[in-house]
Amino acid sequence: MRIGAPGAEKPVVRVDDEHYVDVSDLVHDFDERFFGQGGTGRLAEPVAERIATGDVLPFGDQRIGAPIARPHQLLCIGLNFSDHAAETGATPPTEPILFTKSPNTLIGPFDDVRIPRGSTKTDWEVELGIVIGRRTSYLDSVADARDAIAGFVLVNDVSEREFQIERGGQWSKGKSAETFNPAGPWLATPDEIPDVNDLDMWLDVNGQRRQTGNTKTMIFDPYFIVHYLSQFMVLEPGDLIDTGTPPGVGMGMKPQVWLQPGDVMELGITRLGTARQRVVGPR
Repeated sequence: MRIGAPGAEKPVVRVDDEHYVDVSDLVHDFDERFFGQGGTGRLAEPVAERIATGDVLPFGDQRIGAPIARPHQLLCIGLNFSDHAAETGATPPTEPILFTKSPNTLIGPFDDVRIPRGSTKTDWEVELGIVIGRRTSYLDSVADARDAIAGFVLVNDVSEREFQIERGGQWSKGKSAETFNPAGPWLATPDEIPDVNDLDMWLDVNGQRRQTGNTKTMIFDPYFIVHYLSQFMVLEPGDLIDTGTPPGVGMGMKPQVWLQPGDVMELGITRLGTARQRVVGPR
């Protein structure tokens, strides 16, 4: 995890819902250098020692930031849940649909989401995020992808559907507005997730359940995605991949429903915690 004011977050390790271990004296940040040097494994022993001696601190009311520093790239997979593809009327893809989000969309799990100027169709998407753990290209097999993953994180792939679909060009311009990728509260390492292909997912808007799903309906699972992307680009340590959303997005509703200032999104994934974002109007 990372806590503190935006732009001044410090790295910590969660002990439980109320306590953490400060590791800012051991690592500068949870960034490309940290993941590329196998940082998650190197922290295990000193963190265990600090917990054993009671060297833990309360979260209190401190802000929780995104659990990783701004990544080198933020990649996304579209229409990756069979039930979500069905609700949009789209044919399930035969290969992963790839688009990008600007890395500066990354914010904390409890930060405000800002509707962009000119928006009429801002939407929500609870998703599983993959964080890359080492420089990766041309993986030989899907099985090799397991060793390339540092961990998993809860994300909200906020989207502006008019910009994405009706304005021509690529999806990225409907995905890259300021605040459009809340992430966290924590990064879970792969050993903490018994089966990443069987995680419950949910999202509420104003207390009303909108999305209910499970990663088992993914068309392409996280290991396939990492292997696939490695055939086309170099994945850097700390890169974030959003892997698609289950059904229940505003675009799929009849009539369609869009986010408005004052709305509150609450979301979660099994073992990855919960998040809450308030929607605010344009600057």
